[in-house]
Amino acid sequence: MPCYHPNLRYYDNSWCIPTDELLSPEVCVYGGTAAGVVAAVTAAEEGKSCVLLHPGHILGGMTTGGLSYTDLGNAHAIGGSARRFYERLGSHYGKEIAWTFEPHVAAEELSRMLAASKVEVRRGCFLASVTRDGDGSHATGTGRRNASGGTPGRITEIACTNGLRVAAQVYIDAGYEGDLAASAEVPYTVGRESRDTYDEQYAGVQIHKSHQFDVDVSPFVEAGNPQSGYLPNVRHTGLARPEDAPIGAADASVQAYNFRVCMTKAPELRIPFPKPAGYERSHYVLAERWLRSTSEDIFRKFDMVTETKTDTNNHGAVSTDFIGGNHAFPEADFATRELIFQEHVLYQMGLHWFMANDPAVPEEIRTRYAAWGLSNDEFTATGNWPHQLYIREARRILGDAVVTEHECMGRRRCDDPIGMAAYQMDSHNCNRRSFGGLVRNEGDVQVKLPAPYGISYKAIVPPVGSCTNLYVPVCLSASHIAFGSVRMEPVFMILAESSAVAACMAVDTGRTVQEIGYGALEKRLLERGQVLRTDIENSDRINP
Repeated sequence: MPCYHPNLRYYDNSWCIPTDELLSPEVCVYGGTAAGVVAAVTAAEEGKSCVLLHPGHILGGMTTGGLSYTDLGNAHAIGGSARRFYERLGSHYGKEIAWTFEPHVAAEELSRMLAASKVEVRRGCFLASVTRDGDGSHATGTGRRNASGGTPGRITEIACTNGLRVAAQVYIDAGYEGDLAASAEVPYTVGRESRDTYDEQYAGVQIHKSHQFDVDVSPFVEAGNPQSGYLPNVRHTGLARPEDAPIGAADASVQAYNFRVCMTKAPELRIPFPKPAGYERSHYVLAERWLRSTSEDIFRKFDMVTETKTDTNNHGAVSTDFIGGNHAFPEADFATRELIFQEHVLYQMGLHWFMANDPAVPEEIRTRYAAWGLSNDEFTATGNWPHQLYIREARRILGDAVVTEHECMGRRRCDDPIGMAAYQMDSHNCNRRSFGGLVRNEGDVQVKLPAPYGISYKAIVPPVGSCTNLYVPVCLSASHIAFGSVRMEPVFMILAESSAVAACMAVDTGRTVQEIGYGALEKRLLERGQVLRTDIENSDRINP
């Protein structure tokens, strides 16, 4: 598959510099997301030796990868290192705190944090295998999906594809994919539970009005002609009406991915949208048909993060989300993920070119769109395109506590919170389906929450009887619909800090992660400024 820029990749073996080193830090963090950086810096601040392994070449994940219009829900629920990070961004812009910012500014701040902590960072370190004691296993597979429990044991060593080995006392999986947890045989799930699994109203298959076709659009190659076949990424249901869909049913679908592109109209910064090699116009026929009649404001999510730059997100029936193009991603190997990554680049880059140039786009929309372009001072290492695919959801471990809709809506509270979340339950569409001669998007859910809610310590550790020295603050234990609320960058940073503090306690005491006492952990988290409880309700005024 064509590649727009040589550095714009998910996986490139050339990043993996061969070595036969064996490192023995007290704490090892796998995943160079913003959460991974916070976890590593926290471990160093707590006096522990730490190495940060990044399966890539640019740190920061979505925080440096274009998600610059921060999803909050409630700013009062964000404390600790996460708040200090956004305060330092604020200092750059001459204000108290910055919830909106430029990607390169976030990257510079994370680099400063790492440099000050003296954490050892290794790039190009893709996980190859995990060795555990207890059963002498040497796992290289994808773990156990939907298992009742993992194999007991402690990780004694991990190996990367470049030959690097790390024998740490405690590990933290801070990646968006959950690869380390899976290879350590921690039980996990992928996809959507049914309504019955956790008694959740918004679980499973859902067809809502948001990000939906507001006019009738044919799913066929030739409009109205079933014999012509279906357009790309439209799934045939065999059902006559959307009302016949199995609402609430479980499946393996995950919400759509996209890139959060930094756009600008400033003449001194603007680069016209490029037409990607391999451009396939058939991907945009649905957009062509929808744009003829829709009343939707397709520019609504061109969110300004400065006076000249956006964080542009998906909005409407056909937009930057590559709906249905990611279902194989969570459990795929690195090479397959690279193909899926490039398919997303091709789709979204092609969409922007289509919107700005194709005569089938209504002239008023096309003219306005063409005024925008990529920013020439962002993502300079990857051709001004974001380096990070927005992996909104992949694996989720199955811990002894599961965050569900009930926690999100305040119907149930945990007694061992290690951080809070507050954003709405927000799942993007998972599938694009045909019903008779019409197409509908399926999976979008947007439900506002009454107040912030606590996340249990048991949601970031493997269940009892599973791996004993691993924390999972990103691919944590949550239902699909609850993860749509948890999955925000500040929350991942919060949980990463808490996991690192707990990891340091495990090092000091020799206890397993399941045995850490909450009282001592709570005390230390509060000392670090974490917010574990708040009575402040959510409101629209506390979003950026």
